[in-house]
Amino acid sequence: MPLHLDSNTPRIPTLPPVIAPYKGNLPRPLWSVMIPTYNCSVFLREAILSVLAQDPGADLMQIQVVDDASTDEDVEALVQHLGNGRVEYYRQVNNVGSLRNFETCINRSRGHLIHLLHGNDRVLPGFYEKLAHIFQQYPEAGATFCHYAAIDETGARYPYSFLSPEAQKPGILSNWLLRIAERQRTQYASVAVRREVYEKLGSFYGTTYGEDWEMWVRIAAHYPIGYHPDVLAEYRGHTNSISWKKSISGQIIPDLVHVMTRIQQHIPVEHRSRILALSKKHYAHAGIGGAYATLIASGDWELANNQIQQALRLSKHPSIYYHLLKFYIKRIIKFKL
Repeated sequence: MPLHLDSNTPRIPTLPPVIAPYKGNLPRPLWSVMIPTYNCSVFLREAILSVLAQDPGADLMQIQVVDDASTDEDVEALVQHLGNGRVEYYRQVNNVGSLRNFETCINRSRGHLIHLLHGNDRVLPGFYEKLAHIFQQYPEAGATFCHYAAIDETGARYPYSFLSPEAQKPGILSNWLLRIAERQRTQYASVAVRREVYEKLGSFYGTTYGEDWEMWVRIAAHYPIGYHPDVLAEYRGHTNSISWKKSISGQIIPDLVHVMTRIQQHIPVEHRSRILALSKKHYAHAGIGGAYATLIASGDWELANNQIQQALRLSKHPSIYYHLLKFYIKRIIKFKL
């Protein structure tokens, strides 16, 4: 059924939306690869083809594009052309926003394992086979994710793609709840979740930036989490993304403060103050870096300075001021100010 928003249905849910158990008559495959998309058709081609390249067949995998009323291209025609009948297509009646589109994806899924692959991201060979093996080996795992790389609009990898993996061998991660509660360590493209977990815990809510971080913490509070150290997914940064728009508008840190507050409820009381301090320190550092990126991209010193002030309100750790000093030195060199 289409998802209609009225005056009583906020685009950004204030509580986790309910995910109903699947009660359809169609056979249930192992995988549901649900591809939410909105005005990113130039990248959607790569996302779809990356899945089809490792398609195990309709008996094992549902593939569906869920279009949030895109206006950049005839997405249905694109899906039909690339999928040749193999890829399902669903279009929202009107634009419902990212969180409601994710909710629609999950509710429309039939598989036992759900992969939300955003239309601008892509998977690498072995993603579904290797993650399915971990789920099979560890049936107690509520979710499993892999190491990932970050790419730009051209598909080139960013330098920070080469961070160390979370573990050296596939398996269940130890002490994962506190590690993921401290800071975001993964991306949608690299995570697969059992459908029954969404049915128990609900969908994404609260903010349109960092909402996935809260979800991964929520799941880790209730289930063991599996991991594969191979780079099997690629997360794309681009100038039309929600993350980029939030960055240049100075909205990232306010959103993250809300997320940190919600995360507190998922971790033991005795760890909350320590984890919160570590989170604020980490994202204050990131905020300084984001301010410099904003300055380079827009030349807007007032906006960049606003982001700096937000970062300083997060944490007063001495390392933040050292990072800020480096920011000013780079600004002087770059802009001769």
